[in-house]
Amino acid sequence: MTYDFDRVIDRRGTDCEKFDFAVEHGLPADVLPLWVADMDFQAPPEVLEAIRGCVDHGIFGYTGQKQDYFDAVTGWFEARFDWPTRREWIVPTPGVVFALATAVRGLTEPGEGVLIQPPVYPPFFNVVRKNGRKLVECPLVLNGGRYAVDFDAFEKAIVDGKVKMFILCSPHNPTGRVWTAEELRRMGEICLRHDVVVVSDEIHCDFSWPEHPHTPFVRAIPEMAERCVVCTAPSKTFNLAGLQASNAFIPGEALRRRFADALGRTGWGGLNGVGQAACKAAYRFGAPWLDALKDYLRGNVAFMRDTLRDNLPMLRLIEPEGTYLAWVDFSALNLTPSALHALVADKARLWLDDGHIFGDEGAQFQRFVLACPRATLKAALDRLRDAITTGT
Repeated sequence: MTYDFDRVIDRRGTDCEKFDFAVEHGLPADVLPLWVADMDFQAPPEVLEAIRGCVDHGIFGYTGQKQDYFDAVTGWFEARFDWPTRREWIVPTPGVVFALATAVRGLTEPGEGVLIQPPVYPPFFNVVRKNGRKLVECPLVLNGGRYAVDFDAFEKAIVDGKVKMFILCSPHNPTGRVWTAEELRRMGEICLRHDVVVVSDEIHCDFSWPEHPHTPFVRAIPEMAERCVVCTAPSKTFNLAGLQASNAFIPGEALRRRFADALGRTGWGGLNGVGQAACKAAYRFGAPWLDALKDYLRGNVAFMRDTLRDNLPMLRLIEPEGTYLAWVDFSALNLTPSALHALVADKARLWLDDGHIFGDEGAQFQRFVLACPRATLKAALDRLRDAITTGT
């Protein structure tokens, strides 16, 4: 089947967070948005068909998960990542950030240390601070255009911060790093040595290139199976974020009971039927669509790389090994974060993610979402070129 990822679909007027709320965020109404990490592509045809089936049935009551749901989820991860999993490991949740917050509340105590690696996805900061835990940061190190873990600093942060939990972003948002199995193992060994629970956000796991394969955390270090939570979802992969269906893999029975107890205390009632149907269809039938999409996204990365080289050489793309995100270094412009925001939003009329929201280390960066038709990406880069080179 041929998929048309060049088709531009008008998302305005649909209460779309990405397109319809610029003014509410203090931005010009005519900004072109490449910010929040959802895609401007329709979900796979098989997923749309499953959703239509729910609509045609016309009853939207309470739902539960039968064996076919768990088979779809476990089958996907075994086929794509050579990771055999079990039904009993899976705890459905309404979203990965919800799962992270649940893990923080259920698997640590107030005041205990939770480690993150900035620059990193902004909710990582919030799920720690807003739940009364101590935020401990061990920033990634940028060496030669590639981010890396300083393992000595990582262990020191755990010891000095009396860390009880490490929230890992794998693949890493916003930098695009896909951690190698060896890197994951080294982080895991340190956590094992100091009795630290690892919560691995793997929501971008399906977006990595063949030369940078994604390894599920527990597959890299099986010894951590009793001490880890692996958070997954079809939402980024198949553009289903609004349907609120995700799955936490928790191999350790004791840890899973504690997580489930914390989940129960939230009052959440279970997956909605439409999201559940979409998840099953995506994992059962969505592989050809995803493979075609990844080819298209790789073309978008190449287009951005070439455009920056030819038209905006003062900007540096941090080469993504995974995700559909582009982390771009604007430091050569020597702008303050507020001046950089004004350049992007007011002059270029672009809505990007300001790098400082990912931590102080991101102050000179902007994050682009590349999951859009190439014409949209071209228009955005043209606006940026004009703003920088002509000031208009």
